[in-house]
Amino acid sequence: MPNRKKPLVVVTRRLPDVVETRMRELFDTRLADSETAMTPGKLLEAARTAEVLVPTVTDRIDASFLAQAGDSLKLIANFGNGVDNIDVDTAMKRGITVTNTPGVLTEDTADMTMALVLAVPRRVAEGLGVLDQGEWTGWSPTWMLGHRIWGKRLGILGMGRIGQAVARRAKAFGMSIHYHNRRRVAAALEEELEATYWDSLDQMLARMDIISVNCPHTPGTFHLLSARRLKLLRKDAYIVNTARGEIIDENALVRMLEAGEIAGAGLDVFEHEPAVNPKLLRLARTGKVALLPHMGSATLEGRIEMGEKVIVNIKTWMDGHRPPDRVLPSML
Repeated sequence: MPNRKKPLVVVTRRLPDVVETRMRELFDTRLADSETAMTPGKLLEAARTAEVLVPTVTDRIDASFLAQAGDSLKLIANFGNGVDNIDVDTAMKRGITVTNTPGVLTEDTADMTMALVLAVPRRVAEGLGVLDQGEWTGWSPTWMLGHRIWGKRLGILGMGRIGQAVARRAKAFGMSIHYHNRRRVAAALEEELEATYWDSLDQMLARMDIISVNCPHTPGTFHLLSARRLKLLRKDAYIVNTARGEIIDENALVRMLEAGEIAGAGLDVFEHEPAVNPKLLRLARTGKVALLPHMGSATLEGRIEMGEKVIVNIKTWMDGHRPPDRVLPSML
């Protein structure tokens, strides 16, 4: 599109002040006045007036929504890496460009993954609970014994940017790196990480001490860790998920945790967010699971970098060029 007046940009959630200020300087921007998600009606109203919509992962933009959005909407500049909340194929057919913010949250999410990899075997959440409830009576050589992670096998499901960052951290902790991915990574990277590739996910799951879920949520990865596959895990294995809750059959995971068929889990994401399965919350009180409220990417630095990418994508589109982070259906 040619250079012209500032486009109307509607932002659906509050963003860091520095990002919002810069967007107001560059575009005709309507900022959100609340930390909470827009209602479906408000979101649709925004899409009918905006030329550029800046949604987040909590905004559902499916085919039905896009059919009602009207003709003014030309760019959906998603504030987030994942675009499973957007029907990219329908958007493209309607002439709407979709962008995201890849690569920004890699290190932050990998940090939180390792925090959970440490927290569950070492019973960190359980220990915090004992202190909080005033139940600690002093040190004992046989009390609160967990398991070391040095020398354990870590199976990474999804060896993209985040999976690789997790592998580098885990290697520094003395873990043996294994992975399953749609495509095998380059030999040089395997050598650097001392990583073992498994083309069979089933075979990898049956042999790991800890599984880390780091793949995107797509139709093909929905319940990738199904009840059948979860049954392949050893009884002393742990599972960590900082990707998307829908990748794991959560009900099956809960049943296995309750039955002692898996040692524990560390979850930063849930299948029906923001709702959390009450059974998981009960298990958390026993120390069998460590739960976090989807905060794996929650750093100020990361959020500002995400905003900067959104701005670059909008500015590039406004100047008539292809945005650097355009998402196409073939990429999903």
